[in-house]
Amino acid sequence: MTARVIHQTDLFHPHEDPDDHWDLACVYALALAGDINLESILIDCPPVDHAGQPDAMGIAQMNYITGLNVPFAVGSSIPTISRQDKLSDLKGSDENGVRMLLDTLAKSPDKVFINIVGSARDVAIAGNRAPELFREKCAGIYLNAGTGTHLPEHDRDREYNVMLNPVAYAAIFDIPCPLYWMPCWGSRGPRGNVYEYGTWYQFQQKDILEHLSDRMQKFFAFMLGRVESVSWLKYLNDPKDEAVLTKFGEEFRYMWCTAGFLHVAGKAVTSDGEIIKLEEVEGKSVFTFDPIEIECDDLGLTKWTPGDGASNRYIYHVRDRENYIMAMTKAMKTVLKTLP
Repeated sequence: MTARVIHQTDLFHPHEDPDDHWDLACVYALALAGDINLESILIDCPPVDHAGQPDAMGIAQMNYITGLNVPFAVGSSIPTISRQDKLSDLKGSDENGVRMLLDTLAKSPDKVFINIVGSARDVAIAGNRAPELFREKCAGIYLNAGTGTHLPEHDRDREYNVMLNPVAYAAIFDIPCPLYWMPCWGSRGPRGNVYEYGTWYQFQQKDILEHLSDRMQKFFAFMLGRVESVSWLKYLNDPKDEAVLTKFGEEFRYMWCTAGFLHVAGKAVTSDGEIIKLEEVEGKSVFTFDPIEIECDDLGLTKWTPGDGASNRYIYHVRDRENYIMAMTKAMKTVLKTLP
């Protein structure tokens, strides 16, 4: 059965971090290949001090490139103030994201997975309002946030997505559905390291950009170049801006979420970067999701121990740290090269 997926993201133009657009391209590629059904996209409402706007143009570009018709909504501008907060008095546009989540779960004939690659706010609100709906209809939440250390004292420098709304992040651990926790970092140590329990990897953008279709190169150039024009369609049909692609091709990009997209599609990645089916893994994958017992306090600080699977909570585990960066970069390139 092809997984049904809601993709939650802090996708802005101008961007906060270009990794969100690389993530968006990955989920569209998997959807176009028939590996997932991309039901909808939920974009964070940007913080008041952020210049970027929810990137409706980026979604329009990907819909145009792929021929898909994925709807989107913008989330609540109002933060939760407790982990049980339902924000029952939300009105108008602040209600759109929560309503889309609940409607999608309720109307879907199958269970639905949720990727969280930005703030946990809207998913937390929806989970607090309808826990039984999540128990019945949510196949699992992939939570890309936090720090995977065993030592709480190493988690005091809380990760960016946690800090967007700490009690909302904490509330995700209370939702009665499977949870696949993907800590962004393994500890508060050096940020250029591959950690055993952290998803981080990096690649030089030209190593993938140069292998993509012309339209996908323009998609990334539009975002990377912070193009101010609203002519998103004309940009895709005009000649490529080679100067922008050359300039930004030299930059290294940090990535965190790729493995979760592949896992929800029933795939894994070998140490040499080949994408295989989960049932073919037999110890060959560079990452696994291991069962744990976990607690998260209202500040967003976690404590966990290995578990037996009874809790339906799992942590991302890098099994081959030496080959991880190469393998994940190659796998992402394989996925994105399929886009027209």
